[in-house]
Amino acid sequence: MRAASVMAAVCTVLAVVTGCGSRPTSDVGHWQAGPQKLAGPAEATPDPLNELPASLRPRIPRFPPPPAAPTPVTLPTDGTAGWFSRIPTTQKIAFITIDDGWEKNPLALKLFQAARVPITLFLEINAIKADPGFFTPLQSAGAVIENHTISHPNLKGRPYAFQKQEICGGADQLAQYYGRRPVLFRPPGGTHDANTLKAVHDCGMKAAFFWTETTDHGKVFFQQGNTVQPGDIILMHFRPRFVDDFLAVLKAIHDAGLTPARLADYIP
Repeated sequence: MRAASVMAAVCTVLAVVTGCGSRPTSDVGHWQAGPQKLAGPAEATPDPLNELPASLRPRIPRFPPPPAAPTPVTLPTDGTAGWFSRIPTTQKIAFITIDDGWEKNPLALKLFQAARVPITLFLEINAIKADPGFFTPLQSAGAVIENHTISHPNLKGRPYAFQKQEICGGADQLAQYYGRRPVLFRPPGGTHDANTLKAVHDCGMKAAFFWTETTDHGKVFFQQGNTVQPGDIILMHFRPRFVDDFLAVLKAIHDAGLTPARLADYIP
């Protein structure tokens, strides 16, 4: 009898805590029969690096983040756009820029996603108009689309009206394709004159750019020295050797102890 009393008392306590002995008669809506499904661990985000062929994965370096507070350049106030071969800075950064758009390599998106770095694309309308949608997903992988004229002419020495048509027309068409009107410009071949910089400004572009290194056939070519310097602008193109060129640029920047930065962040 005493043992039965003890068991009854224990069950009474358990009933308060766990519902021992009977289903609760109140708040029935919160009671659920059967085992409860426990929340599992959050699903891991897939690593974009694993989407690349195994032979390419070791060639993607990891960079520290670019400076949180970029130092903007000073732009002209005389009605012309700024002209830069490099960005004057001591920050440990360099800039990846890619021109034209003729070669649309199917690995471009996966490479951009795996590299996780900002890239500036100076796109030519004639080079992309057959498939402008190829470049749309590149924007979500760190690419900023800027202006490289309609037809890639040599602008130097051409009349102002001609240059303005090429520059404004390119910007307008890119805005229709991608929902953002460019603010930066690269003249084809890097050639320019006073009319170019005036037309760039009048078309709403803030600055025009040359470069300090070029890339082709998987090799980086230096104009000065043999390493990328802070503020350098590296030029490559959408060419058949695009994969090797892009990986060579990443390696050159990493070997120099620098990290890729977004060119537009340095233009106020």
